[in-house]
Amino acid sequence: MNRPQDSASGNNDRRPLTGPVSRLGEFGLIEYLTSDIRLRNPSTLLGVGDDAAVLDYERRRVLVSTDMLVEGVHFDLSYMPLKHLGYKTAVVNFSDIYAMNGMAEQFFLDIAVSNRFSLEAIDELMSGVKKACDFYGVDLAGGDTTSSLRGLQMAGTAVGGVTLGREVKRSGARPNDLLVVTGDLGAAYMGLQVLRREKEVFLANPRHQPDLEPYAYVVERQLKPEARKEVVEWLARHDVVPTAMIDISDGLSSEVMHLSKASGCGVWVYEDKIPIDPQTVSVAEEFRLNPLIAALNGGEDYELLFAVAQKDYDKIKDVPGLSIIGHFTEDPGAFLITNRNEKIPLKAQGWNAFHREEDE
Repeated sequence: MNRPQDSASGNNDRRPLTGPVSRLGEFGLIEYLTSDIRLRNPSTLLGVGDDAAVLDYERRRVLVSTDMLVEGVHFDLSYMPLKHLGYKTAVVNFSDIYAMNGMAEQFFLDIAVSNRFSLEAIDELMSGVKKACDFYGVDLAGGDTTSSLRGLQMAGTAVGGVTLGREVKRSGARPNDLLVVTGDLGAAYMGLQVLRREKEVFLANPRHQPDLEPYAYVVERQLKPEARKEVVEWLARHDVVPTAMIDISDGLSSEVMHLSKASGCGVWVYEDKIPIDPQTVSVAEEFRLNPLIAALNGGEDYELLFAVAQKDYDKIKDVPGLSIIGHFTEDPGAFLITNRNEKIPLKAQGWNAFHREEDE
């Protein structure tokens, strides 16, 4: 099962402006940024331009998810291009909707910017947001802009729908269900390590020109992740409804533990079944890291982790891009079964926005 290809160029039929954001003011900026938005989903009756969007989901369940991104906490603009940041901001929200077995259909974006950002910079940021919305078939249906005294802050909200009875929570897994993951793990974390290293080299020597070509895959997984919409579509076509599901934003260990705790049963994950891309392995070795640690604790892969009943084994066993990595048990606890057949308790060591170095 292949990842979506980057084929959307977005619609931009307005003339780009230059200069400081203050040139337009808040309402002028909103009008400028939204003037080329086109609606595509029948559930969007009214989008930007009024006091509120109007949505109609008829007899489907409505799914809503929101994420906040803060400069210096969630991203570093010294190596994160604004267009990629806009794209990533939208995609990580869409991923939460897909993790509920639904389809994202509307996106709302709030932006707070300081006066150091120009119109060109905000335009670049929004071009990434619109590119993601175009590619995933999501309507940019509203949002807000305001000033910030420090840096860039964004809050994205995705709205989607799912057919009644097909919504999937974290809490439905049962003993003997299979644990399945999409794609491969650890690449985004290793991409982050490469970017951080190159930043340190540049700060020491501003004339340094980094060569990121040998790290193209892992860097792209960090800067421009993709959500797994096509997996949800595949599940629907093959009449497979996961019993529990979550997206991997904080590392495999953390997400496995979420499913285990919410479902009230144990889970075993097998080391030799965890999918890791060869480039992730080689980059981890270059950094003298165990690739397994990157996969378990790295985060930001935005793959889907889900449980399926044993009856669906034949449907998923040979599907490219789907890996059966473990199973749920009656006995409580989440464990890694190593290649030496050791049983090690999993620990939540992934991303924590409130972590401080002095806590270590």
